[in-house]
Amino acid sequence: MAILYALVARGSVVLAEFSATSTNANAIARQILEKIPGNNDSHVSYSQDRYIFHVKRTDGLTVLCMADDTAGRRIPFAFLEDIHQRFVKTYGRAVHTAQAYGMNEEFSRVLSQQLDYYSNDPNADRMNRLKGEMSQVRNVMIDNIDKVLERGDRLELLVDKTAHMQGNTFRFRKQARRFKNSVWWRNVKLTVALIVVLLIIIYVVVAIVCHGPTLPSCLK
Repeated sequence: MAILYALVARGSVVLAEFSATSTNANAIARQILEKIPGNNDSHVSYSQDRYIFHVKRTDGLTVLCMADDTAGRRIPFAFLEDIHQRFVKTYGRAVHTAQAYGMNEEFSRVLSQQLDYYSNDPNADRMNRLKGEMSQVRNVMIDNIDKVLERGDRLELLVDKTAHMQGNTFRFRKQARRFKNSVWWRNVKLTVALIVVLLIIIYVVVAIVCHGPTLPSCLK
């Protein structure tokens, strides 16, 4: 297994822990808890023989795991982030006042399940890699927005430009409809004029053939 041991602590007070094998990991973990400097948030790793102890401290809550040195850092820290979120979501403000091992009976099962998942399920690494790619995309989007603002293109100006373009589009459509109607009426007038001219020509030809405008020879 890639991850062999994990605990959750407030300062040096262990609230829950789980070990997948018999080692002295718990003793080393307590030494690390005592030596972590200050109260600031941190992501650090400590080497011990062929094992690495990875530590994530956020808002006074410390999540620690021991992993094989071949596991790298991506999977262990993904595991720590997952455990931190689950612990805070489950216990909320109770983490600030809980006694030692106050959540161990319940949360040690969660540690066991997630430890097994991140150690053995290949999807764990894929999900973490996907999260990293999504984070990169988000950072690129934020960076692009910053560049737009640096150029002075304020959002208000962009909105104004959009509204102006929409107004121009509406006016263009209105003018296009007017032009279309104008062309249609002109075609109607030309058609009527051509019909009238054609009727006059036919009448003149018939009048000549019938020897007069009253068509005397044709009406007998």
